[in-house]
Amino acid sequence: MAVVDREGLVVTANTALGRVLGIAPDRLAGRPVGDLVDLASDARTWQAYREVLSGRQARLNCTRRIKHPDGEWLWVQLTLTPLPEDEQALLLSVKDISARRELQAKLRHLQMHDAVTRLPNRTLFFERLSTALEAEPYDEAGTGRIGLCYLDLDGFKAVNDTLGHRVGDLLLAAVAERLNRCADEAGYARMATPLVARLGGDEFALLVENSTGTEQLAELAESVLKALRAPFDLSGQRLSVSASIGVVERQASGTTATGLMQAADTTLYWAKADGKARWTLFDPERNAHRMTRQALSSTLRPAIERGEFALEYQPLVSMEQGDVRGVEALVRWNHPQFGTLAPNRFIGLAEEDGSIVQLGQWVLATACRQARTWQLEHPDVPPVFVSVNVAVRQVWDSDLVADVAAILAETELAPHLLQLELTESAVMGSAGRPLQALQALSDMGVRIAIDDFGTGYSNLAYLSRLPVSVLKLDGSFVRGFQYEDDGGSGAGHSGRPNPADEVIVEALIQLAHRLGLTVTAECVETSGQATRLRRIGCDTGQGWLYSRPVPPDRISELLRGAVRSVR
Repeated sequence: MAVVDREGLVVTANTALGRVLGIAPDRLAGRPVGDLVDLASDARTWQAYREVLSGRQARLNCTRRIKHPDGEWLWVQLTLTPLPEDEQALLLSVKDISARRELQAKLRHLQMHDAVTRLPNRTLFFERLSTALEAEPYDEAGTGRIGLCYLDLDGFKAVNDTLGHRVGDLLLAAVAERLNRCADEAGYARMATPLVARLGGDEFALLVENSTGTEQLAELAESVLKALRAPFDLSGQRLSVSASIGVVERQASGTTATGLMQAADTTLYWAKADGKARWTLFDPERNAHRMTRQALSSTLRPAIERGEFALEYQPLVSMEQGDVRGVEALVRWNHPQFGTLAPNRFIGLAEEDGSIVQLGQWVLATACRQARTWQLEHPDVPPVFVSVNVAVRQVWDSDLVADVAAILAETELAPHLLQLELTESAVMGSAGRPLQALQALSDMGVRIAIDDFGTGYSNLAYLSRLPVSVLKLDGSFVRGFQYEDDGGSGAGHSGRPNPADEVIVEALIQLAHRLGLTVTAECVETSGQATRLRRIGCDTGQGWLYSRPVPPDRISELLRGAVRSVR
């Protein structure tokens, strides 16, 4: 302790203060306190100190780091308060807290580092990341950019499960050592060495502050992959592992720690999905597609309830007479944010989350109701059938037979005016319940069609045992036709014409007719294609040559035109 006057000079000091400062007590008298404990190095502390000396503030409490004459640095806790019995004097108390600070530092190190690899842990990593992102304005020598390599080991769980956690921990420590080596090499002759951290499990991160661009991050990721390819010798075990790495590099300004980690996590997922043992760079367009997919998936069920879906219809035209025999119902999603979406944007999602059952029921009921409306509005022309796509999950997760029967009864549509389309792979693999459902629907009078025929199993022997009445040839066969009346150019499709496709299609049509099936050709786009299909006996055609998918009122116009032509 020491007594200090209002000028900040030591009046008298005890032996303990002399020992802490390394100065004899009698030599402390007249020395400025601010110099003895280095108060002037911190502007806020210095201001508070001056306020106490002048009497405008009652107390000063602070922690300072001072250098002992023997060269050792000490941490001291300092208190300065007025003496009650003497208004012109103050009491200075200085306590050596170096041992406590050292213990705190050790505890913090343990708290902030991983015990297995001795790398910075998740807490310290995010502390460093947040500091790097909040540092503004950036140092003039810096780039203002930040990069991250986020990786995990491929197949690490198998090591733990087969060889035990002790070997797994040895492997993690060895991986950490190689990552540190990569970071040191990457930091050579650069502004800073990347921070290597273990985020948990077999996940590691290399944080690059003031990165110079994606090339630097790509080099770092490639060096990590190369370093991990070499086998590890651990307690007599020789192990080989690989890693998948997500790489993100961007401007630090405007980036959040959460946003950066989400991008890195997404990119790591891409690396694994693309085959593992590789690094993948974050792609904003690919991420936007993923985000759109998530947004669509989360709003599918509510969209059905809100009535955001609509049906368009594409005519199925007789190849011989040229009249409309039926229509295929094609669902569209009028999304409030993304506009009108075709089925390929959401049907897969609906099948994944099960909402295809609810959506399929709506499509089926709406299409049957519309077909019955056309029949009533145009009694002078033969009624057109409506063809509806059915997903396999609708057969498994709902009573499709009961649903169809109820809808036909409600709409008063004759069963033969309903056609259900299933993909070839779904129908050819039918057994048990799906096959029973198809048979029951066929017995009811509903027509069953195999969609995209020729792209799946093509088990022709199985065809005769299925309750199928229609084959819809995949459009890839039709696109491969070459015709004299198309100028031999393959107009209406891209790629080189394949004469073998004509032979295959003709053989399939003859086979289908022998089995009592009718054939519809998809994607008919040119008159030459239609001519050739008609010559080889194809029953109906569907494609842009006849009509694109259109709203119900356009089909009504076609039917009215058919009435006029009959009259």
